[in-house]
Amino acid sequence: MDTFLLQASIYLLAAVIAVPIASRLGFGSVLGYLAAGLVIGPILGLVHETGDLQHFAEFGVVMMLFLIGLELEPRALWDMRHKLIGLGGLQISVTTLAVMVAAMALGLAWQPALAVGLIFALSSTAIVLQTLTEKRLIQTSGGRSIFSVLLTQDIAVIPMLVLLPLLAVGGGGGASLSADGSIDRTHADDAAHHSMSLVEGLPGWGVALVTLGAIAAIIVVGLYLTGPLFRFIHQARLREMYTAFALLIVLGIAFLMILVGLSPALGTFLAGVVLANSEFRHELESDIEPFKGLLLGLFFITVGAGISFTTFLAAPFVILGLTFGMMALKGVILYGLARAFGLSHSDRWLFTLGLAQAGEFGFVLVSFSLQQNVLTGALGERILLVIALSMLFTPLVFMLYEYLAPRLQGESTRPDDDEIDETGPVIIAGVGRFGQIVNRMLQSTGFKTVVIDHDMETIQLMRRFGFKGFFGDPTRPDLLHAAGIETARVLCVALDDRKSTNTLVAYARRLRGDDLHIVARARDRTHVYELYQAGANDIVRETFDSSLRAGRYVLENIGLTEYEASEAEKTFFHHDRMTVRELAKHWKPGVAAADNPEYIARARELEKELETALLSALDSTGRTGTDG
Repeated sequence: MDTFLLQASIYLLAAVIAVPIASRLGFGSVLGYLAAGLVIGPILGLVHETGDLQHFAEFGVVMMLFLIGLELEPRALWDMRHKLIGLGGLQISVTTLAVMVAAMALGLAWQPALAVGLIFALSSTAIVLQTLTEKRLIQTSGGRSIFSVLLTQDIAVIPMLVLLPLLAVGGGGGASLSADGSIDRTHADDAAHHSMSLVEGLPGWGVALVTLGAIAAIIVVGLYLTGPLFRFIHQARLREMYTAFALLIVLGIAFLMILVGLSPALGTFLAGVVLANSEFRHELESDIEPFKGLLLGLFFITVGAGISFTTFLAAPFVILGLTFGMMALKGVILYGLARAFGLSHSDRWLFTLGLAQAGEFGFVLVSFSLQQNVLTGALGERILLVIALSMLFTPLVFMLYEYLAPRLQGESTRPDDDEIDETGPVIIAGVGRFGQIVNRMLQSTGFKTVVIDHDMETIQLMRRFGFKGFFGDPTRPDLLHAAGIETARVLCVALDDRKSTNTLVAYARRLRGDDLHIVARARDRTHVYELYQAGANDIVRETFDSSLRAGRYVLENIGLTEYEASEAEKTFFHHDRMTVRELAKHWKPGVAAADNPEYIARARELEKELETALLSALDSTGRTGTDG
């Protein structure tokens, strides 16, 4: 017990120190966890045996896939079928074959070479999805393609586990197909059998029936029993019961999948998809999320701590050569598939760099291959090290993509810009969820607009609904001139990208001086200050007005009349606009607000003035108290 508490304290201390530092430096949390594992494992030697802990930490991957399933409706999964079968299936088969050929060229027999190919065909679901989510790339075309391939890989682990015993090259751990279609394994140690397996020794048709029964049970429970059980739990009025029930769902399904020989991650993903339309979806997400984050972090630490410096130092150039060679070979295949499936140039590189590593399920396959005598001990150790190193390099590869992305987007592989043949009094730069509302309102009122956006899909969608728009980069001077920037009365900048917004506002102000009125979208208050300096006239924080309206609704439902709440809303709105203009005088570029004493002091003064203004506004409505 004492040893366990010491080990747990070391892991948590390492995470608490390393992850905030890595995040602050822009490296992301995954690299922080991996670095923490390296420090407490190979470097300082504070922890040694990580295998048992890694199996426990792998539940972080299971919970992550459950949460991903909650975000996907069955219809969305059906819409992904072409990428799941086509892109994912080709990636696995082509990579397996290519790695197998390379391994045979290095002197391996075809059986272990095929095993190595299967192992390296997989990528890291945990690291890649965590990094994509952190960097907000999961909803891009490249991010969705990556997710499709990762999901296909997780499903493919099941037939891989069936195939590997058939590749055994020794006597003791081999396997063969018996006459009835069941897998007949011969172990030196009967204890290697999973004593609680529901499919051990069953014929092929029996395994299929049990497997289908388990999947059907998950669907039936998810659709018909989860609701009544949640309502039963609700009657207890105990928050911890919700958490206990959420954990029971995930762990129970994972255990059922293990009993029938399937991937627990796949089972929980299926359960998440089934519950995606459930009224309790958000409750499940909030209960599972903290456990998912902590266990995933623990998993990444064990990967870093499990890297064997002894094996690495025995042949460092060989290990590094194998690692980079494997990633390069996968990269070539991934890039070719991305091109064949029509991904844009930038998305091709995200897809290629994001999936070039080996994955956590590789550890499972290596361990299983060693048990079945498919791989030798020395070869297995090297493969484990290559997997761990490739996972360690993955956050760095994503940083490389972030560096290359702006350059890749500007290359000639993207569609040609439209020729703008119209001008108008209003130019709208960017027509996403923000700009489209502005455009519809203006056109419905009878005013002509010229819309420019750099997203071809958005422009094409607009055209389907009868709205004209032009594809191109709104920050390009030649496109702005073609749109009539010299004669336009108003420029509305509704771009998603902060830097592009600032660039466009500054250019338009230099070009037209005070003759042009510029309305700009800001992401947050700091962006407001930047836009003031760039020369925008009216600046709209994208969530400010909606938040203000929500605040008014809250006031109306805690005792204020509609008129009083409306007056409070107006007072807050006008005071906040004055506050922003006042604080803009004290804001310093490159200096965080928390590190600016003058800014903090003035903000406190203005906050007190706001309280006084709100109380005065309520008093003027005849209100004498605060609770109706």
